[in-house]
Amino acid sequence: MGQDNASDKTSKTSLTRRTVLSGAAAIGLSSVARAQAPAEVKVGLIVPLSGIYTRPGQVMKMGAEMGIEHINAQGGIKSLGGAKMKLVVIDCGDTTEKAKNAAQRMVAQETDLVAATGSYLSSFTLAVTEVTERAELPVLTLSYSDLLVERGFKFIFQTAAPASVQSQLGLPELMKLAEKASGKRPKTVAMLMDNTATSVATAKALKEKLLAQEGLQLMVEEVWTPPLSDATSLIQKVRAAKPDLLLFMPNAVSDAKLGLEKINEFGLGQGKIPTVSFSITVAEPDMLQSVTPEVVQGIMTIVANWGCKGHEDIIAELKAKYKEPWATQNVISTYGDMWLMKAALEKAGKADRLAVADAFRTMDGGPAKYYPGGQLKFDEKGRRVGAGVVIVQWQNGVPVTVYPSDLAQSSPFWPKKA
Repeated sequence: MGQDNASDKTSKTSLTRRTVLSGAAAIGLSSVARAQAPAEVKVGLIVPLSGIYTRPGQVMKMGAEMGIEHINAQGGIKSLGGAKMKLVVIDCGDTTEKAKNAAQRMVAQETDLVAATGSYLSSFTLAVTEVTERAELPVLTLSYSDLLVERGFKFIFQTAAPASVQSQLGLPELMKLAEKASGKRPKTVAMLMDNTATSVATAKALKEKLLAQEGLQLMVEEVWTPPLSDATSLIQKVRAAKPDLLLFMPNAVSDAKLGLEKINEFGLGQGKIPTVSFSITVAEPDMLQSVTPEVVQGIMTIVANWGCKGHEDIIAELKAKYKEPWATQNVISTYGDMWLMKAALEKAGKADRLAVADAFRTMDGGPAKYYPGGQLKFDEKGRRVGAGVVIVQWQNGVPVTVYPSDLAQSSPFWPKKA
C-alpha cells in the first residue's frame, strides 16, 4: 500500500514536470515563431528620379507610397504576423548605363529586398533586369517592350500588355471610331517617334502588319534620340505630307512639349491633323505648361493603364495628398504593384525572394482591379494573362479614359481634319 502511494506520488510528480516542460517548450517555440516573423518586409522601387525622366519616376513613387500606406493601415502581411511593408526607393537615372549601375548597387546593398518594381522606360528595365535576374530578385514592370519577357528570364513579371499587343488591340478601335465619326477611314499616316525600346517595338508591330491591315499608307517616318533639341524639321515634314493621321510617340515630357508646341505653331493642332500616341507622356499634366487645353483637345493615346472607373478613391486621394490633377498609368500601376507584392507575400508565407517569385508564377488572383483586362495571373514567360489596353483622350483640359466602355469616364470623339 505504501509502495503504491509512493509510486503514485512519483508518477504525479513526473507528469507535472512533463506538463511544465512541454508547456515551456511550446511557449518557447511560439516565441521563436514570433521572433522569426519580421517586423517589416522590404520591397524596392527603382525608377528615374534625376534627369529628363524624373517626372514619371516621381509619380511612380507616389503610387508606391500610397499602396504601402494602405496595405500597412489594413494590417500589413497577415501571413507574416502583420509585418509592415517598407519601400526602398532607388534612382535609376536617365541612361541605361546609370540604370544598370543603380540595379547593381540595389542588389548589393539591399540584400533583404523580396521584390521590386520599375523602371519606367523599357530601355532602363531591360538593363535593370539583367542584374536582378542574376540576383534572383522578382521584378514587376509596367514597361512595354516585348523583349522584356522574350529572354527566358524567370524573375520578371510584366503587368502591362506588351507594345505589339497594345498596337493590335488599340489601332483597330481607333480606326472604327474614325469611320463612325467621320464616315471614312484614314488612309495616310505620318509617324514621329523616339528611339527608346517601347517606341521601337510599337513601330515594328505597326510597320510589319498593322498599318497594312488597317489600310494605312506610311508617308513620313522620323526618329529622334531623346532629348529632342528642336521639333521644327519633324513637324515641317508632317505639314508638307498632309497625312490623315499623325502617330506621335515621345517618352520624355520635354520631347512631348516641344512636339506639341511645334504642332500648334505650324497650325496642325486642334484636330487639324488627328494625333494619336502610344505613350502616356502626351497626357501628362505637364503638357498644359506649354500649350493651352484647346491645342491638345481630341488628342488620343493608347496605353497599358490609366485612372478610370473604379479608381475614384485613389484619384481623390492623389489630388488631395500630392496635388496631382489626374491619375496616369504610373500611379495606378505602381499602386497595384504594391498590392500584387502583398498578395505574393501572403501566398509565400515568408519574406523570401525565391518564395515570392514562385508565388507570382503560381498566382491566380482573379480579375485585375488595378490593371485593365485579364487576370492577376502570369504565363510561363512572365506576361500577365489577358492584359488589355486603355484609350485616353484629351477632353476639356483633362485626359480621360474613353475605352474600353466598362472603364470609360467619357465617350470618345474623332477630331475633324481641317
